Parts: sequence; structure tokens; C-alpha cells
Amino acid sequence: MEIKKNLTSTPKTKPDESKLGFGKLFTDHMFLMDYSVESGWHDARIVPYAPIALDPAAMVLHYGQSVFEGMKAYRTENDEVLLFRPEKNFERMNVSSDRVCIPQIDEEFALQCLMELIEVDADWIPKAKGTSLYIRPYIFATEAALGVHVSTNYHFVIIMSPVGAYYPEGLNPVKISIEEHYVRAVRGGSGYVKASANYAIALKGQEKAKEIGYSQVLWLDGVERKYIEEVGAMNVFFVIGDKVITPSLEGSILPGITRMSVIELLQSWGLSVEERKISVEELYAASEKGELKEAFGTGTAAVISPIGQFKWSDKIISVNNNEIGQLSQRLYDELTGIQNGRVADKFNWTKRVLPEASNVN
Repeated sequence: MEIKKNLTSTPKTKPDESKLGFGKLFTDHMFLMDYSVESGWHDARIVPYAPIALDPAAMVLHYGQSVFEGMKAYRTENDEVLLFRPEKNFERMNVSSDRVCIPQIDEEFALQCLMELIEVDADWIPKAKGTSLYIRPYIFATEAALGVHVSTNYHFVIIMSPVGAYYPEGLNPVKISIEEHYVRAVRGGSGYVKASANYAIALKGQEKAKEIGYSQVLWLDGVERKYIEEVGAMNVFFVIGDKVITPSLEGSILPGITRMSVIELLQSWGLSVEERKISVEELYAASEKGELKEAFGTGTAAVISPIGQFKWSDKIISVNNNEIGQLSQRLYDELTGIQNGRVADKFNWTKRVLPEASNVN
């Protein structure tokens, strides 16, 4: 399929890289592709970033049929542009789409479209340390109809945003509140995919956490309310004694690509990772015994986010004196080093988009 290009004649002023924040500014262009039952996916195009017109009866607005992904492009010291495991993102996007009855996309073609969009807006990729270009592909239902059924029409969109650190705290440890009343997902539901509705369901717990001064919420399982699942925007790991433990994927936890990469890195260093159920009681007991050495979250946005404290009911679980742990730091340095081209990519995780930014007009 041809990718049509209609480029802006009025490019926006580039932002100050020291004041980027996260997800507030957007590049000059976006990618769009349409789906209909009659034509399948068609009309792939790169156009100026602009509002999308929707019928008031568009089914996404009423029934939430929508999925998304998150990835980043990084500029290296040699002015190369790299993506980190983008094939895994589009693979997971199709898994998400299948769960909510959205038609599959051609993963190779989607990656080609993304790479061409990055080439068009390459001068938006920031160079300052700790910055990157955040990429948001998403698909949503556009058929104008009321009545619960699978939509016949969809938009596939990719937008991009130059970003700094996801958390204002940066790499400093964050405080997490353990949610005991609300639940995020159960097995058999949609917790294992990036369906947009999952994040709406999570907002209540997140707001509760912020009200008491905590950065994020830690979700427990939706049945027994005792087993740790994931943080609002991240998977979670614990170093207890000489073991690294992360909740096992049992259908209600998102299989994070950073999570997968952390496990593979740890194994390559000769460390074993236990993927299993871990209860909040076990976490508290480990803390009381002095065995809880580190805790950290993993995700595309923050990469590695050390955790310095958990609030569980009226109990406080402190981690490593609220300081970043040695393993958390090593993982952050290794992963960001690979992503930014400073560390040799022995795993072939990165994909080069541009050999040199100067090749792009």
C-alpha cells in the first residue's frame, strides 16, 4: 500500500528541550489509515497534525472500542535515530485488537509507516539527556451507530510527542499507594491488553493515591484482593533477599515489553527471576525482616522507576531508605544505554530509523 504524504507548510516552533514534560506537545505531522468492511485497511497517509472529525454517534464514544501502544524513538550521540523493540509493540497491538474485536493490522507495514513518519518529523527528536520522542499508535471505532456490536469502521492513528521524564521525581524513588477497595482487572477480562477502557477503570485508584501524596497506585488481584499485580503505568519487580520476583502473567497483567527486556537482561547477567504470585502480606513480612532490598517499576514511559515507599492501609513499607538500589540503577543504565546507542546492543533490540538526522530535510 502506498503511503501518501501531505506535509505542512507552517511548521511549529520547536520547544525548549529543558521544559518538555510528558505528552503535552506534539510534532507537525501524524499518520492516519482507515478501515471499512468493504475495503479493509486503506488510505495510509501522513498529514499535518490536526483535530480528527467524529460523528457524535461514533461507536468509540459510546462503547469504548479502542486500543493503543506506547514506544519511543531515541537520538544517539552520533545523530542516529533508534527504536526499541518496535516489532513487539505492533505484535501486542494486534493481541489487544483481537480482544476487543478490532481488525488486525499488518505489523510490518505499520512499522514502515511509523518509520516514514519519524523521518518526516525527525527534527522533533530531542537531543538533551533523558529526552526522547514518545510515539502513540492507536486504533478506535468510528462507525456511527448506537447499539452494542462490533464496529464496521476504524481509524489507525500515530501521533508523536517530544518528552522528558515521565515522573517529575525523575530517577528518584517514587511513593506508591496499595489499593485495597477498587480493582483494575480479573482473569478472563482485558487486563492483559492495552485497551483504552482499562485506563479509565484505573483512574479512581490513581486519584485516591494522589490525594494522599503518592505518585501511583499498586493494584491487587481482583478476586482475593491480596496478590500484587501491577502499578498504574508499570509492571513491578521486587528484590527480596537474593531473589528478583515479579508477578506472573496470568491474564490480568499487561505483558510489558520493558518487563520482558528486564527479565532477559537479568538472566543474561546470571540472575534468576521468579515469575509468581506474591502477596502484599509477603512483601510486608519481607520488609519487616529486612529482606526487601529493592522495588522498581518498568515501562516504556519511565523505563525503570525505583520505588522508595509503599502505603498499605495504615502501614508504611520503606524500601532501601528511599534511595535507588544498585540493581535498579544498573538496569536503568543498561537499558537506556542500549536505547540511546551508548551501550552495545547484544540482543539486537534496537532498530535504526535514520543513519544520520542530516539526511532528512
